[in-house]
Amino acid sequence: MSKTVFVTVGTTEFDSLIQSITQDSIYKILKSKGYNKLLIQIGRCAFDPSTECSLRGFTIEYYRYKPSIADDIANASLVVSHAGAGSCLESLTANKPLLVVVNNELMDNHQLELARQLKKDGNIEYCDCSSLEETLKTCDFSRLKPYTPGKPQLFADFLDNLIGYTKQS
Repeated sequence: MSKTVFVTVGTTEFDSLIQSITQDSIYKILKSKGYNKLLIQIGRCAFDPSTECSLRGFTIEYYRYKPSIADDIANASLVVSHAGAGSCLESLTANKPLLVVVNNELMDNHQLELARQLKKDGNIEYCDCSSLEETLKTCDFSRLKPYTPGKPQLFADFLDNLIGYTKQS
């Protein structure tokens, strides 16, 4: 049975994540946890990861972009993502265990705020590139709580009521 780790950087350039996740030490940790495939969406990264792996039975694939990563998320046993809201929410609504890697190189790091809140809610684990290896070693992703999406229709109904809008039948 294939157990895939899907890594995504979205449309960003996050070379340090790609360089970190493609270290031999990471492959060994993933293999020890039962994963046998690493699929990486590298976006605009300048760093092209190698698809060579010395671990027998462990494969690595990568690509830059696809029209949708929904199938890759759906087929993953674990998602490792940058802290972009879209990537996080897409993974969480697919009920996938999610490890968010915060990009410390960003000036206004709103991604850290998102990661902290989702961690506080029990939905994700997060780290940065320097602690990725240790986080993968020690984290129990089965303990994460399922994500409960918001209900935007309630807000829309509230606004409609507030302004006196009534729906035409």
